Amino acid sequence: MTISEMLTSRAAAALDVSRAARSSKASAAVMAVAVVVLAALPFMVFSDVTDTLVNLFVLVALASMWNLLAGFGGLVSVGQQAYIGIGAYSVIALADLGVQPYLAVPLAALTCVLFAVPTSWLAFRLRGDYFAVGTWVIAEVYRLLVVRIDSLGGGSGKGLTGLSGIDQTMRGALTYWVALGLALATVAACYLLLRGRLGLSLMAVRDEETAASSAGIDVPRAKRVVYLVSAAGCGAAGGVITVSSLSVNPDAIFNVQWSAYMIFIVVIGGIGYIEGPLLGAVIFFALQQLLSDYGSWYLVLLGAVGMAAALWLPRGLWGLARDRTGLSLFPVGYFVRKRDTDVVSG
Repeated sequence: MTISEMLTSRAAAALDVSRAARSSKASAAVMAVAVVVLAALPFMVFSDVTDTLVNLFVLVALASMWNLLAGFGGLVSVGQQAYIGIGAYSVIALADLGVQPYLAVPLAALTCVLFAVPTSWLAFRLRGDYFAVGTWVIAEVYRLLVVRIDSLGGGSGKGLTGLSGIDQTMRGALTYWVALGLALATVAACYLLLRGRLGLSLMAVRDEETAASSAGIDVPRAKRVVYLVSAAGCGAAGGVITVSSLSVNPDAIFNVQWSAYMIFIVVIGGIGYIEGPLLGAVIFFALQQLLSDYGSWYLVLLGAVGMAAALWLPRGLWGLARDRTGLSLFPVGYFVRKRDTDVVSG
């Protein structure tokens, strides 16, 4: 062994490599406590509070799925409302067939995956801005197909059956828990996907697709997997929206405002970070609650906040916080630590 090899071996022996920093482990404990508190909330507060929080959990799920698609996969879509609508109508159709609506929510996610497979073959023929516009067109096509199906209520929509026998208080609690489970599942799915080889492949495809392909990455497979996962998450969110509102309207559920909400949340929270949609959803939800009574000024203020974030915080609020504190709630990289010191790089 040469002297340089000996020095390299000794340096490596003096370092520990881990997937989480000490701060990440502490924050994981805090998040676990927060999840327990949130799960117990129906026993602690009035139903109007939990009913409102259902909307927050849906926003977290939708924003996490869009961030996975665009922030990590580089697939900027403005047509994810297609799968929100398909998921919502899947719950309606399954309930009409006798399936319990809450059990229909995960089945709605599976239905969206089945629709997303052929849709992806069409959408992936487009690149960049054409892909974004193409997904919007696809969503409109799905809306036009739905309004032609009389059994789904046509253009006027349809109410949800199968929940009339459940007590209203219990129904509100069940809807809350399903929405909370959805938010946790989407965040966990993003974390697990990005922590593995697929996550590295996605980020390589996002940064430079041609270089990623030349490095041996199966680019079509990586893009299709993330597209299908995003479709499933958005479909489940659409199902939760249906069991929460007890009805569905095609113009509302296929509205492009859902994509606008996702983009706004991810931009202000921090694109390319798992934590970004969480922070952005909380801020957006708070703005909704505070400004919804101001009419059109509500939209003006939201637009101003979005433009300010895009101009002065291109990495979002979480990107700014991470630069200053180094905190990472969901580490997907590696941290190198000297055996007797704190983290030296990550």
